[in-house]
Amino acid sequence: METPAREIHGGVKFRTEFLSAAAPADARLEELKAWCAEFHKRNFAPPYGEFSQGNLSFRIRPGGDAFVISGSQVGWKDRLTDDKFVTVQNCDLQNGIVYANGTRDPSSESMLHFAIYRARKDVQAVFHGHSREILLCVNKLNLSETREKAPYGSIELVRSVMEVLGDADFVLIRKHGFVSLGATMKEAGERAIETHRLCLQDG
Repeated sequence: METPAREIHGGVKFRTEFLSAAAPADARLEELKAWCAEFHKRNFAPPYGEFSQGNLSFRIRPGGDAFVISGSQVGWKDRLTDDKFVTVQNCDLQNGIVYANGTRDPSSESMLHFAIYRARKDVQAVFHGHSREILLCVNKLNLSETREKAPYGSIELVRSVMEVLGDADFVLIRKHGFVSLGATMKEAGERAIETHRLCLQDG
């Protein structure tokens, strides 16, 4: 079953091909839900209407490219159920197809998560959020940043991040947001929190 690509805010810009309607069944999903709540509390996933702008994921098995990610058009202010998440099994970046298990489209930045996991086998969690304070302190903290602004959810955005990623664990997406990477969800989440804290420090 396929869903057409959509071009609406908070929607996806790729085609999803569902392999099954099964929601993720992984004990680590509870930790991912907790980090979604934390990002909501810290305004790293600011609301757009009833939905949250952000997407968090973890790699299912070390060395593999499959991952569990928050679904598209989901609000994080309330307790999240398992069916608000999707398992991405594979991506065809060239043709803009995401192969997934679940009942809703995976997050709009699923292709970005896939590209990072494929390129960086050391990364086990990818947290994408938004913070005006962090975007403004790129020079203060000497953070890696994409060279040009690109539309959210697009292959152009994926390429812009991959151009500067290297071995960085935190990258700013110009005029958009950030990706925080970690060997664990805790590491990815705490890296975002610490970066924000340093941005707010004087000097």
